[in-house]
Amino acid sequence: MSATCRLATLALLCLLAACASVTHTTREDASGATAEGSPYVAEPGRDAAMIAQMRAAPAPATPELVPGKNASGDLNRLAAQGFVRIGSARYALDQTAARDEALRQGQRVGADRVLLYAPEPSAPNAWTATYFVRFKLPFGASFRDLSAEERSTLGSDGVQIGSVVGGTPASRANLLGGDFVIKFDGKPVANKASFQNLLRANAGHPVTLTVLRNGETLQRVVRLEAVPSASGH
Repeated sequence: MSATCRLATLALLCLLAACASVTHTTREDASGATAEGSPYVAEPGRDAAMIAQMRAAPAPATPELVPGKNASGDLNRLAAQGFVRIGSARYALDQTAARDEALRQGQRVGADRVLLYAPEPSAPNAWTATYFVRFKLPFGASFRDLSAEERSTLGSDGVQIGSVVGGTPASRANLLGGDFVIKFDGKPVANKASFQNLLRANAGHPVTLTVLRNGETLQRVVRLEAVPSASGH
C-alpha cells in the first residue's frame, strides 16, 4: 500500500472513531422525560405511578396551555382547584418553539395544564413552564376554626366551610361556603385540626356531617375519596 493510501486510510479511521465518540442516544424515564438533555425536572415524589393513581381524570390528548402571571399566586389558585404541580422546565428558545416544546413535554408527562412564563429581561430566551395535574381531593373544601363569638352564637364548636371545589365529595354532598360543620358521624367537631384528622381517618368511606346553615340544621352524607398511602397526602 502506498504512503498516500495509508494516510487516507488512517484519516478515515480517525474520522469514524471521532464520530463514534460523540454519538449517544437518549431514553425516556417513567415520567416521560428524557434521561439526557431534557430541561424537565419532576417534583419529588411525583413519579408516573403516583400521578396515575392520584389523578382525577385520564390525561387529555393535549394539555391546556395558559400564560403564567405570578408563580406563587398561580400555584395557590390552582391548588384551590385541586391542581398539583408535578414538574417544571426552562427552555432557551423563542416563544413559538418554547410553546411547542412545553406542550410536547406536557403530553409526555400527562399534564392537565401547563403554565408558560415569559422570560425576564435579563434572559430574553429563558421561558419557564410548570406542569400541573388535577388530583382527586378526598374532601374538596377549605375550612377554618370558629371564632369565640361564632362558638358563642352557635352554642357549639366546629369549623366553617370556605371555598368548595366543583366535582369533589364536598360539592356532591351540596356543602356550601359559609356552612358550619358541628358534628362528624354524630360526634362533636372540636376544631380544624380535629376535623382534618377525622377526614384523614375516614378517607374512602361515606360520613355524615351535621351542618348549620342559616339557622337550619342539616345532615349531609359525604363520600370521601380514598387517598393511597404511598402518595404522602
